[in-house]
Order: sequence, then C-alpha cells, then structure tokens
Amino acid sequence: MSGMSNTPHVPMIPTGEKTSWNAIINSRIFDNINIDSNAILLDVLRDSTGMLGVKRGCDLGTCGCCAVLIDGVPKLSCLTLAAETKGKEITTVEGLADGSHLHPIQKTFSECGGSQCGFCTPGFLVVISALLNENNNPNDEEIKNAIEGNLCRCTGYQQIIESVHSAAAILNSNNSVEDNTAAKVDPHPGIDRIQE
Repeated sequence: MSGMSNTPHVPMIPTGEKTSWNAIINSRIFDNINIDSNAILLDVLRDSTGMLGVKRGCDLGTCGCCAVLIDGVPKLSCLTLAAETKGKEITTVEGLADGSHLHPIQKTFSECGGSQCGFCTPGFLVVISALLNENNNPNDEEIKNAIEGNLCRCTGYQQIIESVHSAAAILNSNNSVEDNTAAKVDPHPGIDRIQE
C-alpha cells in the first residue's frame, strides 16, 4: 500500500456547524430539529421529518421532482438551504390531501393518466396545486408556464394538462373529492366464487 495516503476521506461539501431548525410542515409543527447549517431542504424534509414524497431527482434544479410550497410559493427543495426556511410554512405532496379527501389534482392525475411511473408526480402535484390556488381556470399556456420546471419522461404532458383542466372543473363546481376510504363494491362483479 505504499504511495496511498493515510488521510481520511474528506467530503466534497464540508459539514456545516449544527443549528436548530423549525418549520410548519403540512400543518404540523416541527421544532428543535438539529441540522447542519448548510443542509439543503430536500435532505431535511426526507431525513429529519420523514416527508418521503419529496423526491431527489437531478440535484441541479432541472427536473422539479423535489418541488415544495414554501409559504404557498413553489420552490425546488434541492436548491434551497433549510436555514432559509426556518419558521416558514412548507407543504409537500403529503400535505395536499384534506384527510382522506384528495386534492382535486391528485384525483384527476390518476383519472386522466397524468402519472405513469410516478417519480415526477409529487413535484407536478405541488406546483399545479399552487397554480390552481392562484388561478382556478388556467388555460393551456398558463398550465405550460406553471409546469415548465417539471420534467416528465413518460406522459408527453398532454395528460397532465388534461388533469389540470379536470381539477379546475372540480374546484369550480364546488364539489369535493369523494372519501377514498369509503367502502367500495366488489371490483369484480359477476365473477362467482369457485364452488366445490
């Protein structure tokens, strides 16, 4: 082993000093979380608060998988220092539903085929929910502008746009999304059980 250094591994990004962090995440208070002062929000959300719906995609801010709402504004958590969000209100995909009632965009993404592999879906849902909060009847161009920072490799985007229009229709009708936990009928009606 001659010629090899006995120097311990040095990380590319040095560990920052520890600091206390707090935020309201999905209406739940997280207080006194000990984080590195240079920790990115994505890592804090996933590793310290258990918000696993926030996805790690590119780590460069080009895919949108890690999008969250910070005080109602879409932000990429992979490019946001957690320290910048101290004391703020953060919404992840887990916080879009109202109990067992899905947000309309969650329902319509499923119905319209807006989600296929699903990896990019949390980022799209969060960004689109912010759009619908500001504009409950967006046109195609407004939808495209809102999701321009989100990358999907499966759907081709048309189903996503259709999902937004369908969600807007639900919001404008003042109907709520049905309770997903309600009892369902037999998914295979007419198929008799095997009789001996």
